[in-house]
Amino acid sequence: MTDKEKDTTIVSPWDEHNRQLVSHVRPLDWKNPKPAARYNLVVIGAGTAGLVCAAGAAGMGAKVALVERHLLGGDCLNVGCVPSKALIKAARAAAAVRDAGEFGVHVPDGVTVDFGQVMQRMRRLRASIALNDSAKRFSDLGIDVFIGQGRFVDANTVDVDGQRLVFKKAVIATGARAAAPPIEGLNKIDYLTNETVFSLTGLPGRLAVIGAGPIGCEMAQAFARFGSEVFLLETMHGILAREDHDASKIVLESMLKDGVKFLCCGKQLKLAKAEGGKIRLTVESHGKMYDEVFDQILVAVGRAPNVENLGLEAAGVAFSRKGVQVNDKLQTSKPHIYAAGDICSPYQFTHAADFMARIVIRNALFFGRAKTSALTIPWCTYTEPEIAHVGLYEKQAGEQGIEIDTFSRKLEEVDRAILEGRTNGLVRVHVRKGTDKIVGATIVASNAGDMISEITLAITQNLGLKQIADTIHPYPTQAEAIRQIGDAYNRKRLTPLAKSLFARLMAWRR
Repeated sequence: MTDKEKDTTIVSPWDEHNRQLVSHVRPLDWKNPKPAARYNLVVIGAGTAGLVCAAGAAGMGAKVALVERHLLGGDCLNVGCVPSKALIKAARAAAAVRDAGEFGVHVPDGVTVDFGQVMQRMRRLRASIALNDSAKRFSDLGIDVFIGQGRFVDANTVDVDGQRLVFKKAVIATGARAAAPPIEGLNKIDYLTNETVFSLTGLPGRLAVIGAGPIGCEMAQAFARFGSEVFLLETMHGILAREDHDASKIVLESMLKDGVKFLCCGKQLKLAKAEGGKIRLTVESHGKMYDEVFDQILVAVGRAPNVENLGLEAAGVAFSRKGVQVNDKLQTSKPHIYAAGDICSPYQFTHAADFMARIVIRNALFFGRAKTSALTIPWCTYTEPEIAHVGLYEKQAGEQGIEIDTFSRKLEEVDRAILEGRTNGLVRVHVRKGTDKIVGATIVASNAGDMISEITLAITQNLGLKQIADTIHPYPTQAEAIRQIGDAYNRKRLTPLAKSLFARLMAWRR
């Protein structure tokens, strides 16, 4: 591998698929263009937020420069959504074969997972998707693509390896990275993060996952289904702490069925090197000490914004360890410089970065007044079952003084879920007390990420449970559970007094 090839540090192994990936998102022969005299918009960072900003602005006729120091596509394409979902799908396939006997389908030789082939498939699919985020594609859109470290020289100029880009407006979209938590011994071992776990070519026999948030839970379950012995460690009680307790409990039960060993309320966590390149982990969980040796440790705790080496001080842009500071219109302390995505948002999701970028385009180029507070942002954790949410949780509603009524439907009461053997789930919707106005919802189901969109649409378009109840849903589907929630609301409107009056009316009309 050449020195220039080595610069693509997280792209490993250097096989045909990763070479194809790099040819799209960091071409080794790329030559930066001659800068224009002045740009309408300079975008620093070519992850989701940066790419959407650049493409949207160029499509509106703006002269745009896009700067990326590493790989176009950012975390989502290279070390996030795309590779993780490829692994999760393979893990689901393994679990489907394992559980096939429940449906009368018997696989004599059981489940054999070729982990090398799983990872090769992921790399192949990632490389094929990378074309959408390629330097050539964005160059063909009329955007000047610069590969190198972008740094503000002042409030109107960005330097990229000695080339000066003068701008009217700018967007900081440099994202965030995996953070190293303060764990004793962590700095003395080699460990995995979401940025390196997708470079594995061999399945770890024993894997410890530190952190029971979305990334930790998704990867712990997937690797357990591949055949690793997985320990999931969390300092708090339970998994997915921000989610509805009943919902996260269902997911935990599924993970335990898959063989994940869960150690919560962990204390005195220590890591150290062990013989044969392995790692020793000691931790106390519920009064019991564990001393275990693992092949790999995956750290899935915390994110740190990429604010370093940007020259933010020179531009007069305020920032902290939490990221770049922005107002509701995504303006920084310099109103003509904006920020979008993980660098400034508490909602670190690809789709949130996408819609924040759309706000930037409106506000920066067209005198818009779009606000992030107006966004309704759903999210999903892609465990099995998935857990998806939008709007307020019950606790949040109470903290904001909003009285609510809650309607729940277990999937064990839904025909399609029963027929598919997918009854470990629920649909839960919160409405303002005495009304059908939806303020929040949680769904736990195999395809919860798809199902939550119906609730999100209802919230954004000010539709209530009455309208959902009036909407015909195909039978049998799991989404019918949402319509049944609407029916439950209608039944609640039928008070004992109303029911008595109707009974008298029906008697009179007989």
